Amino acid sequence: MSGSFTAACVQMRADVQIKPSVDQAIALIREAARAGAQYVQTPEMTNILQPERPKFFEAIRSEDQDTSIPLFQAEAMQLGIWLHIGSLAIKIGERQAANRGYVISPDGEVVAAYDKIHMFDVDLPNGQTYRESAAYVPGDVAVMADLPWARLGVTICYDLRFPNLYRTLAEQGAGIMAIPSSFTVPTGEAHWHVLMRARAIENGAFVIAAAQGGQHACGRATYGHSLIVDPWGRILAEADHDEPAVILAEIDPAKIAETRGRIPSLANGRMFSVADIP
Repeated sequence: MSGSFTAACVQMRADVQIKPSVDQAIALIREAARAGAQYVQTPEMTNILQPERPKFFEAIRSEDQDTSIPLFQAEAMQLGIWLHIGSLAIKIGERQAANRGYVISPDGEVVAAYDKIHMFDVDLPNGQTYRESAAYVPGDVAVMADLPWARLGVTICYDLRFPNLYRTLAEQGAGIMAIPSSFTVPTGEAHWHVLMRARAIENGAFVIAAAQGGQHACGRATYGHSLIVDPWGRILAEADHDEPAVILAEIDPAKIAETRGRIPSLANGRMFSVADIP
């Protein structure tokens, strides 16, 4: 693994239906490839953003029946790129889905598939309740993919708030962390930049985070601001808005070893126990 490459984030605004979402993603993927991207990442929920459960489960399909995966495989081959579909909603039961990301090689092979591990389940003081686990079955396996230039750690959105996942991926050789997302506006304004930069800094890794952005047909608003961050925590590229867009940055994997040499926290980590409270 060696050499620099151009990475791109596709920032999009998924629809309540699959076809317009996939059509939009493909148009932006092609735009990124025309601009010279060799690795292109799309956001979480690339294929649909439909909060009404009956309509959601009616629209999505099982992996072997999903029509978008072959389309994305064909695009990767035609464009000659590494295509990372941040996630798709994939039916795995009558009322169960997986939030599943796919890394596709330039020959159209799915080289890695990852089911989002951490589910956003919360009861808020204002009485609102969110239960991601009511629709999605969480994964339980951390996943990496070897790109020609570096090892990629594959994660999705809410995983961002669990730094032990990224430390584990870094300890297993990942020097690039993929964090395709669909952040809400309030949490994005408060936490998006600082958490993305923190994951990069603490692991001496690049972070590539394609995002959903803007007011969706379902009524939900997402934050946008897709980011590419270097191992020192510097923002290399940002969509500083919530509109559909493509951002690109040059990724030099040599910066991973250089940064980890300057601040060797991976090498200096130690096991410890917790003292009993008297």
